[in-house]
Amino acid sequence: MLGDITFEYPFVFAFLIPFIFCSFFCKAKVSSYFVPHLKLLESSVKLGSSTVSFLKWTTIVFALTALASPVKELNIVNSRNEGIDIVLSLDTSGSMRQTGFNRENIQQNRWDVVSSIVKDFISKRVNDNIGLVVFGQSVMTASPLSYDKNAQKKVIDSLGIGIVGEKTALIDSIATSINILKERDSKSKIIILLTDGNDTASRIPLNIVTKMAKKYGIKIYAVAIGVTDRYMLNELSNTNGGKSFSARGKDDLKKVYEEINELEKSRIDQNKIVLKDHLFFYPLFISFLSLLFFIYLKNRRENI
Repeated sequence: MLGDITFEYPFVFAFLIPFIFCSFFCKAKVSSYFVPHLKLLESSVKLGSSTVSFLKWTTIVFALTALASPVKELNIVNSRNEGIDIVLSLDTSGSMRQTGFNRENIQQNRWDVVSSIVKDFISKRVNDNIGLVVFGQSVMTASPLSYDKNAQKKVIDSLGIGIVGEKTALIDSIATSINILKERDSKSKIIILLTDGNDTASRIPLNIVTKMAKKYGIKIYAVAIGVTDRYMLNELSNTNGGKSFSARGKDDLKKVYEEINELEKSRIDQNKIVLKDHLFFYPLFISFLSLLFFIYLKNRRENI
């Protein structure tokens, strides 16, 4: 337990040196008197002298200890003021059942490939606040913004193709993602959209969504697999300096998410908060008590 205690100002202990020096070389000269039967008082004088000396040094040592400011480090937490808020908008429409996207396993459907790569991406964004939105015929918020990466990966495992319908409400999913991010105070707000088809079910016009993204300073990265409307994705990604991507296979998709990961570096590790428990009160209290007893015994001896 004591090994966890450190001192903010350890140099204060250097002041012990002049005290020790003076105890040997700065003794006051006092007059000598002959006292009859001195041996009768010798034992009590020695006992009183040693007690006073002990109290004097206890007062000095513990006062310097308090001035050195002993602290116990309780915890280190990351400040999240400069973190990135990210919403992953994922296509779960019926077209995600198509196979052949993974050349190493042509029987694997698009959703299985996408979900594994997205989970890997989530694991790399340790310090970021991430939400999940899935869309088909309708849109569903699968996870609110959260730092719990393990829970988010479990949510992805529980999702499936067609969970919110067979069609593709792409623009509506962006609107839902913007609603999640718009009230956030973070400096960076990002939507990463992944889709494999054209919008076939949205009710909200494209121009409304782009205006919303621009108003709230939200950057959109649009990732296309398969045949998609690249014009629509370009319009979305160009709103606030985002970028659109196209992936023809699993390897391409991995590279896309790696590039996004490099483009959006979190600066959160630069802000760490160290929680400390200051313990100076305890040695200060001991020093104060020792001083009181020292003054009491000193006065008592002088009055005898």
